[in-house]
Amino acid sequence: MYSEEEYLMLSGIQHFVFCRRQWALIHIEDQWEENYRTIDGDIMHERVHDAGFHEKRGDLIITRAMAVSSARLGISGECDAVELRKDPGGITLHGIDGKYSVTPVEYKRGEPKEDDCDAVQLMAQALCLEDMLCCEIPFGYLYYGETRRRVKVVFDADIRRRTEEAIAEMHDLYRKHHTPKVKRRKACNACSLKNICLPVICGNKKASAYVREMLSAEEEA
Repeated sequence: MYSEEEYLMLSGIQHFVFCRRQWALIHIEDQWEENYRTIDGDIMHERVHDAGFHEKRGDLIITRAMAVSSARLGISGECDAVELRKDPGGITLHGIDGKYSVTPVEYKRGEPKEDDCDAVQLMAQALCLEDMLCCEIPFGYLYYGETRRRVKVVFDADIRRRTEEAIAEMHDLYRKHHTPKVKRRKACNACSLKNICLPVICGNKKASAYVREMLSAEEEA
């Protein structure tokens, strides 16, 4: 079990699976730059992250910005939306009559990706919900703003294992305060951190040290 001081950001697992170096730059070295994709994504999440929003549609209850965490995994964050649907085989919830199934929904700005970084983030949300509610969640949904469609993600044994292994590796790197090196690839061109990362990607220098040197040079100019 992890203490709350050791919790890592749940949303970081999406960065980690996409690129371990990107995750380390953001979550270990505190580096960040905005681009169109990050700003557009922030706008979408502002629309859905209303913690006071609860909607009931017949047997369906939708709640947004639900805070979730897992002491077992050492992560915490928020679910964009959680759908609670009446189900005789579901679980009881405090203050709500009946039994319900639980389904997390994550909103993304673009379209489905070739890798599974979004699916792993959704799986991490489901693992937190399972630990909190003592239930098993068989699937969730990714909603993509560009296609305006949902993609169902089945939470099988493989994605559960890979998600837990990724979280364990995140904790290991964070404890060591280590920013790993990676090989440059096509996806680097779309990364908001490429201007910070690429000049030193093959060297021994930390990105934070590179940024400090650049700022110092600008002040002296």
